[in-house]
Amino acid sequence: MKTPSIKPDNDSVHSSSRILTAIGSGATVLTCEKGQSIFAQGEADTAVFYIQEGRVRLSVTSKLGKEATLCVMNRGEFFGVGGLAGQPLRMKSATATVDCKLLRIAKEAMMLALHRDRFLTDFFVKRLFARNMRYHEALVDQLFEPSDVRLAKVLLLHAHFGEHTAPETFVPNLSQLTLANMAGTSPVRVCSLMKRFKRLGFLAYSKRGLQIRASLLNVVLQN
Repeated sequence: MKTPSIKPDNDSVHSSSRILTAIGSGATVLTCEKGQSIFAQGEADTAVFYIQEGRVRLSVTSKLGKEATLCVMNRGEFFGVGGLAGQPLRMKSATATVDCKLLRIAKEAMMLALHRDRFLTDFFVKRLFARNMRYHEALVDQLFEPSDVRLAKVLLLHAHFGEHTAPETFVPNLSQLTLANMAGTSPVRVCSLMKRFKRLGFLAYSKRGLQIRASLLNVVLQN
């Protein structure tokens, strides 16, 4: 499986320090608890966020109140960047899926820093390209891959398999609805597939979270 990723600059602490240096007083450090809203759809788009630690879920809600998960952002990624392109209001909601440590960067400060700091520009653009590649891959998967492969890829992505960083053995539990939204299938199908993956020894549940085993790669590689 080829998962688009960008190799981090030594570690996230180093990268965060460089970002803070580039931005200056326009950046502040925020801590968010699991389940806490970071921003909501329809709010004024005034800042960009960078994940130092944790994971953030991006979702949209229709006019009829139906919510869909777009993606889960991981450490080392930017989100809430629409305002840089002139978007006045948030088109998505962002929620911490685990305890998080974030950099909140004022839109004006981010735009100025991107113009004057080469490191920040390269760092930011690479991550946007990686995310767009991931979205493109997900769209192709929706068109051509069976649901078991799509779900396996979602789980492996959460565990960072296929990236330059070491994979995580345990990841926080995600609801079947969230997994269904991300894999493009139904919660009933996700329930059936998760039971099958568990029966085959590809994953296990524990107090530490969902254990993703490397053997789950077989679901992807055999298709």
